[in-house]
Amino acid sequence: MTAMRLPQMASSWLLVGAAAALAGLLASLAPAAAETLILSLSTHRVAITSTYTGSSIVVFGAIERDERTVARAAPYDIVITVRGPRRTTIVREKEKVGPLWLNTSQRRFVDLPTYLAVLSSRPIGEIAGGPFLTRYRLGLAMQITAPGMEQIVSEEPFRDALLRLKKEQRLFAEDPRGVTFLTPTIFRAPITLPAVAPTGNYDVEVALFVDGAQLARQTTNFEVVKTGFEQATVTLAHDHAILYGLGVVIMAVVFGWLATVIFRRD
Repeated sequence: MTAMRLPQMASSWLLVGAAAALAGLLASLAPAAAETLILSLSTHRVAITSTYTGSSIVVFGAIERDERTVARAAPYDIVITVRGPRRTTIVREKEKVGPLWLNTSQRRFVDLPTYLAVLSSRPIGEIAGGPFLTRYRLGLAMQITAPGMEQIVSEEPFRDALLRLKKEQRLFAEDPRGVTFLTPTIFRAPITLPAVAPTGNYDVEVALFVDGAQLARQTTNFEVVKTGFEQATVTLAHDHAILYGLGVVIMAVVFGWLATVIFRRD
């Protein structure tokens, strides 16, 4: 009985060893990421004070290639998408009915970034075309989609109107030359924040392309916060609404009384 079990045990160990060797071989042959992105921001916190008029954050990036990767024949392309805090935005269409302008229809954009910027090393259409624009959601227009609007041509006027209004407020921006390569693998891009940029967290997504194919994607973030007297006022209004209201009333009474004293006629 023992003599018969030894060959069976030996064959079992051989099978286990062969399986382990095969797994190791497959693991060694598995393709590693050929390129990876290393990102850094000039700052991760923007403070809004009473003298705040806007600011600029610079994205620095480096493309790290695997040692076994053959050099690319085509140059690298970078697309950076910056998204601010998300909120629901309603776009209304007005029509003149007699002497009045009335809201006739509207579209709701759910979870729309309050700030949106797309920066690229060259025009998006030259980096990736056709179905890749939709697949990777490249460009401002591809980032703005209301529920069910993707294939409805009649909804495009609402999207165009939203783009126009946000661009006028400098909350939406697209710069086809906003990314500059300092070397073939090192790049930088400035992100301009207007004075009306909302507070909250901002996501910075960087995508690497070659010949229309996406090779790598990396994200980082920064925040816009109020500081000083502005932050104290906001905190008081939200956390101590009654005290805030009483303070406003008292200040109004005091200033009204002072105005009466100063400008009264004898």
